[in-house]
Amino acid sequence: MNYFFVVNARKFKQYIFIAVAIVFAAAIVYSEQSHVSVFSNAEPSAIYSVQTERKVIALTFDISWGDKRTNPILKVLEDKGVKNATFFLSSPWSKSHPEIVDHIKKDGFEIGSHGNKHDNYSTLSDEEIRKQISTAHEILTELVGKEPNLLRLPNGDFDKRVLRIADELGYSVIQWDTDSQDWLNKGVDTIINRVVSKAHPGDIVLLHASDSSQQTHEALPVIIDQLRNKGYEFVTVSTLIKQTQVETTPVEDHALKHIN
Repeated sequence: MNYFFVVNARKFKQYIFIAVAIVFAAAIVYSEQSHVSVFSNAEPSAIYSVQTERKVIALTFDISWGDKRTNPILKVLEDKGVKNATFFLSSPWSKSHPEIVDHIKKDGFEIGSHGNKHDNYSTLSDEEIRKQISTAHEILTELVGKEPNLLRLPNGDFDKRVLRIADELGYSVIQWDTDSQDWLNKGVDTIINRVVSKAHPGDIVLLHASDSSQQTHEALPVIIDQLRNKGYEFVTVSTLIKQTQVETTPVEDHALKHIN
């Protein structure tokens, strides 16, 4: 009888061990599927989308060069009555196109930083990362009259060091959950379908207003109409962040994302 008890006690311990292992494995799978950061809560993370049941969505536009595409996009937003969108401006471009920056500002759109040198910041030293973010901050603050606090890194590239330094400088790093891939210029319908089919409540949509993206201004009116028909409201990234819990993904997954 005692022998029987010992054997069952051992089996019981084995069952407990297996159960704990299953729970741990399930937690890992859930975190990967839900794009929840595997880093500790104390470490800064990039923002990809926001968990919310409200049909709110943020259209974002990166600009790093050229002067032919931004104004047509601003015209579409005006014609469609879209009052809220977020533009991420590189500081060299902003410095050489102050009139367009002023147009974006006067239209009331949110302005974030797209950094200074268009390079992969994860390849830079800590000192250089800080310099690139700070240089862009100074230039944009002077041009816009307001300190930006949102940062989209060139090429969407970052690592833990970049996130830490950006956080120390008062920035939230903003990525995207829906990539229009408009810079590939695969066709207006392709851009429309990518955005509309992937859009979801709390989504951040990546678009471009640089000259490399030649079809964005043609796709944008249809994107706006179709998303509105689905019940979506357009908000800035800052407004979106205020909705609820932020959804993030591990930084190890992020290398070169796009060229703008």
